[in-house]
Amino acid sequence: MTGRAGESPVHLPLKPLWICRTDAQPWPCADARLDLAAGFRDKTINLTLFLAAQFVEALEDLHSIDPQLGEPPDSRILYERFLGWVQVRRTE
Repeated sequence: MTGRAGESPVHLPLKPLWICRTDAQPWPCADARLDLAAGFRDKTINLTLFLAAQFVEALEDLHSIDPQLGEPPDSRILYERFLGWVQVRRTE
């Protein structure tokens, strides 16, 4: 999947496998993370809420996939994949 002419490919998840439609890496892939960080710039809470919702959906999907496709990922690893990279700024 690509963006408009001259734009880089859009890195969206292929559900229910939760791999990137563009590079087949686990989603959010490195490029998706960059896109998300740019799209949610200065809105870390919104980004975190969006990714938390995606995490819950992915957890549900990946745990219901046919076992012949492999074991579902550990929920802690999945959490790190979806939310562990977000840099939350604390205010004092």
